[in-house]
Amino acid sequence: MPDTAFDFESSLKNMSKKEWISEVTDLVDEHGYLTPLGRRHIATFVEDGKTLLVSFETHQGIQTLSPQVHPLGWEMVKTHRWSHLGLISDGDTWFRDPAVYAFFDRLVDDGFFDEFEDVLFYGAGPCGYAAAAFSVAAPGAKVLAIQPQATLDPRVTEWDKRFTDMRRTNFTDRYGYAPDMLDAAAETFVIYDPAETEDAMHAALFTRAGVTKLRLPHMGASLQTDLLQLDILYPLLAAASENRLTPRLFARLARARRDHLPYLRRLLARLEQDDRPALVAALCHNVTQRMRAPRFASRLKRANDRMAD
Repeated sequence: MPDTAFDFESSLKNMSKKEWISEVTDLVDEHGYLTPLGRRHIATFVEDGKTLLVSFETHQGIQTLSPQVHPLGWEMVKTHRWSHLGLISDGDTWFRDPAVYAFFDRLVDDGFFDEFEDVLFYGAGPCGYAAAAFSVAAPGAKVLAIQPQATLDPRVTEWDKRFTDMRRTNFTDRYGYAPDMLDAAAETFVIYDPAETEDAMHAALFTRAGVTKLRLPHMGASLQTDLLQLDILYPLLAAASENRLTPRLFARLARARRDHLPYLRRLLARLEQDDRPALVAALCHNVTQRMRAPRFASRLKRANDRMAD
């Protein structure tokens, strides 16, 4: 393992993509590598501990989600002394690229994953698909996938109208149908909101032995962002790697959403849509007792007035 500490303080904000790649290359130089994989993908590796996080992210997502514009996995290197292999795409590609396949083939041939005691694959949305699909390269790995697609092959998921531009992309060759690629995984966790119809339908395709589905009702379509804001994404990664992630622990961590206004607003909107004034009043009373929330105070008065009529 490297003798020198990795620099987590450098901000990579306000850089062009070319500048960002150059700076990351310099930062990881003594601890690993950065390598291009075709036109739209790169891989970065930071070596530290015997636990390896393999994360899939987009360059655009890193710009949005990280205050310092660092790959998500660097936080686990910093706080848990994990090693990190990051696959980064330019836009949503689902990592369907022969250059990415060849990269994982080389890792397998080199026995790369055998060097680690624990391996965890992670991603959200299109990156969640990739985390599940490429986990087959490391038998015995664990997988944490947020809102993953199973495939975008229109013969299987023609009901998903969100990504019609990807329908000509081949999802049937190597590392193709994500649920099938999980057969060698030690354990897989799929997090989704059952109220998001397409996400729930994809989650259903992952129903198989070794897969635990964890539901977050009324959290919406941007779960990764919400979990970061709630400060529970990194604890979930740690728990998954350490064999501690259970539905009960997940439920306990997810209680943080009781103080998360975006979630509370979505829940309020659903109760109003369902015309449940008594539940609206109960929710709004609970929220206004715990925080300053003018919208909920207004809705509480309205719900009480309705029930008094």
